[in-house]
Amino acid sequence: MSDSDKGEPSSDVVFSDAVKREQERRGSRGRFARMEARGGFRREIDADLAAFIARRDSFYFASASATGQPYVQHRGGPPGFLRVLDPQRLAFADLTGNEQYVSLGNLAENDRVQLFLMDYANRRRVKVWGRARLVEDDDTLLAALRTDGDDKPARAIVVRVEAWDVNCPKHITQRFSEAELAPAIGRLHQRIAELEAEVAALQADAD
Repeated sequence: MSDSDKGEPSSDVVFSDAVKREQERRGSRGRFARMEARGGFRREIDADLAAFIARRDSFYFASASATGQPYVQHRGGPPGFLRVLDPQRLAFADLTGNEQYVSLGNLAENDRVQLFLMDYANRRRVKVWGRARLVEDDDTLLAALRTDGDDKPARAIVVRVEAWDVNCPKHITQRFSEAELAPAIGRLHQRIAELEAEVAALQADAD
């Protein structure tokens, strides 16, 4: 039975009893208790989150072993390689990497995961908690997760979202990718070319 079925706030996925005791001790429990009274963190993928996900070309994927040993892995691909399947599920292709298979081994004994999605240009970050499973026998899904230049993936990871939240932008250092900078750089090159042409014309008139 899920937390939502039991009527518990979705934030209980994150706020254990130990966490709540720390919040109480440090003075923030009242604020989060009010949030919990409203249901806690969001559970379903809405249009805004779906659009945010569609623009991402990377994210961080955290898992843990049965004994609690954490592991964080960077996942990258063309924008949209992390797909929204429906309001409760995300999926992405699991491509061959260094063949350590740490994430896959963790999922075999502990399905709890977290995704950390960063938008440095707009100083925005989204945390997604869920439970993940490996899918290897769904040809339709595997074909849908295929990206340009890659063969059909041998397997997919499907995440059922339990909660998600947007972080405060404070302390996020603004960074821009090459693709994000390209339009501005293009305009600068164009302006440089115009100025060089003007200088050449002035020099020709002087001669």
